[in-house]
Amino acid sequence: MKIDYVGRAAENKGMHVWGSSPVQDKDGKIHLFAAQWSTKTQPGNFSGWFKDCEIGHYVGDSPEGPFKYLGVAVEDKDGLFNSPHNPTISNIDGQYQLCFIVNENNDLKTQRIVMYVADDLNDTWRPAKGGEADGTILRQTKDSTVWNYTARLGVSNPSLIKYKGKYFLYHKSVVRKEPKGYVFSYGVVVADNVEGPYVHTPTRVTEEKMPLEDAYAFTMKDSVYLMSRDFRGTLGNRGGGLLWKSGDGFTFPAEKTVRAYEDLQHYVGEEHLKNAISYRGKKDGHLERAQILFIDDKPAYLYLATGVQVKPGYGSSSHVFKITFE
Repeated sequence: MKIDYVGRAAENKGMHVWGSSPVQDKDGKIHLFAAQWSTKTQPGNFSGWFKDCEIGHYVGDSPEGPFKYLGVAVEDKDGLFNSPHNPTISNIDGQYQLCFIVNENNDLKTQRIVMYVADDLNDTWRPAKGGEADGTILRQTKDSTVWNYTARLGVSNPSLIKYKGKYFLYHKSVVRKEPKGYVFSYGVVVADNVEGPYVHTPTRVTEEKMPLEDAYAFTMKDSVYLMSRDFRGTLGNRGGGLLWKSGDGFTFPAEKTVRAYEDLQHYVGEEHLKNAISYRGKKDGHLERAQILFIDDKPAYLYLATGVQVKPGYGSSSHVFKITFE
């Protein structure tokens, strides 16, 4: 898998736009769902993502853009349904699923996963039938035998696939690492129906020695893949990403994991970023929140978020890359 830089994807003046999850509609248009919040929120830091975030909806005629902002797909309700963030869109069994995280009153320990579903992309979303009334489909387990029972920050960053007749919802947990510290790992919950209910599996799917963040799941040739941020720089610098492979969807061995992409500077050059503002991470442009657009059942475009911005008046934005196979 080779990726080539195309350009900017979703952006919104006066806003941070974090990640873009793509899907193609029946007319061939490309829809992006992205986390967004005002740059005036908590000025000088990036904490608006868990305090004042909403999910924006963008559309374009081409995967390469330009993309027009349509409006808010999921609003911030504050309180117990606070700051919807990190959306991922899927189209399974002829239905659209929009999964994202919320918290309670800015408390990251309460992070949980919500699933909305719809038959179209007109933002006529409804809560998944197998979840709670507000669409909550997954909370931190209360079963002490499950791997993330002691999770520090609940469950977050969902990615949904259909695999061998079952529905797999991958999620992140930050768990305690003995004798001290924490590790970022991924697990999976499984259901017989896409709208749930989902059942926890007892063990994590990724190895503790390779921490990861923002994993996006997809299937190809009977295998399951995760594309994630290389959170600790295991196979390169921390600005790039990893590609994990599994033969069953439940175990992603470290020895089968390879480098997936590099930081933004690798693609656009140091000169392009010399006057950039870094809202998050280093000025080389850490790339995060991998999301893939499939066309004709093949990965065609990769969308990644970065906290580095060269365009005045704009916060963080997402970028699009074309995928080819060698």
